[in-house]
Amino acid sequence: MKKIFIIAVVGLLFSCNSVAQKKENDSKKQETFKVTKTNAEWKKLLSPEAFYVLRKAGTERAFTSPYNKNYKEGTYHCAGCNTPLFKSKHKFDSGTGWPSFDREIEGNVSFSTDYDLGYARTEEHCATCGGHLGHVFTDGPRKTTGKRHCINGVALKFVPEE
Repeated sequence: MKKIFIIAVVGLLFSCNSVAQKKENDSKKQETFKVTKTNAEWKKLLSPEAFYVLRKAGTERAFTSPYNKNYKEGTYHCAGCNTPLFKSKHKFDSGTGWPSFDREIEGNVSFSTDYDLGYARTEEHCATCGGHLGHVFTDGPRKTTGKRHCINGVALKFVPEE
């Protein structure tokens, strides 16, 4: 009986999320942004796919975004609030199926920690409206920043350079 109790306690300890993880995820939801709308307002403004990604932290299927192979000069803006987020000169083909950049426009992207898959990932949001953009990883080009901002194309709007 004592062995069963010890095994149950050990199993319980390893299967629970920590309080720190819970607080970090909750604090992300409490952050305030310059542009705020109700879900109904966002649904009127965004396509169903963009709403799912930007407002529900979803992920579009790999290789479905026309921006994945877009090599024109310009700036990628938030599809929700039009904040400039990434420049085309920092875009590269990562082979992952999502538009990838080695850096963001400083101050226009905010970061939080996401534990949705059971381990820590750095999640990216539009710093103006809080829309979910994607994640940043450390397997990007070594000659520049070493970062790969893996972004959902549906969360972006491309503005060509004039």
